[in-house]
Amino acid sequence: MTALLADKEAPAVPVGSTLSIYDPIFLGIDEFGAHVNLELMGRNILVGGEPGGGKSGFLNAITAHAALSTDCRLVLFDGKLVELGQWEDCADEFVGFDPERAIRVMARLSALMNNRYTWMHAKGIRKLDWTHGLDPVLTVIDEFALYTATYGDKKTQEQFTALFRDLVARGRACGMPVVAATQRPSSDIVPTSLRDLFAYRCAFRCTTVGSSDVVLGHGWVSRGYSAADILPTNQGEALLLSEGGTPRSIKGSFLTDAQIKSIADYAAWIRRPNRLENQR
Repeated sequence: MTALLADKEAPAVPVGSTLSIYDPIFLGIDEFGAHVNLELMGRNILVGGEPGGGKSGFLNAITAHAALSTDCRLVLFDGKLVELGQWEDCADEFVGFDPERAIRVMARLSALMNNRYTWMHAKGIRKLDWTHGLDPVLTVIDEFALYTATYGDKKTQEQFTALFRDLVARGRACGMPVVAATQRPSSDIVPTSLRDLFAYRCAFRCTTVGSSDVVLGHGWVSRGYSAADILPTNQGEALLLSEGGTPRSIKGSFLTDAQIKSIADYAAWIRRPNRLENQR
């Protein structure tokens, strides 16, 4: 019997990650060399800054942690396809430059959010956590201005904007946080009413002091915190603001394309049994 079992090829069983989306996410180091970690659950993150400043590296660090956390579902929006594209096989939904599909996916997230709040109301729950048995759904959007101001006509842009704002406003309490980035941090793209819904705000180098204030909040430049002061050669430096705190200078972690591919391949392998299309 032992020989028969030895001759038969055993099925491959993936060794799962020990990470959880409820664990603090490593983002980089501060000016003193101390690790900077962020607890994502129950919060949203706004990321802004000029092209080449380090936003994509920041998003990939968060996405890598989420992809390795099998207790988290991923929904990715990447208007350029190439910034988050390597994580496509880890995501339940990956949206490129199709505005109609972007609206359909956002509408599904809105319906899921409504269902969760209905369930929470029935159970007498005010805020979801890991004890309630529902997987968090993380939505990561790289360059949301493409969906709110560029792709599609005015009607589709307004539809996406309304659904996006609703998800940011209501999603965090029901386990559906949002990480959204833009290289166009202007008041028309990030109005105050939207910015204030993000508990965390991260400003990479900005071309103007006004853009820095758009990301971090009005008045921080006058108090000495300006992302316009970051040197163009210091890619990855940013000011990170947490709710109720003051901006903190950080140097974001960075993954090479080869490292992203390696992590994404492994994450897709361990997440395969949990993919929505595999559930009946």
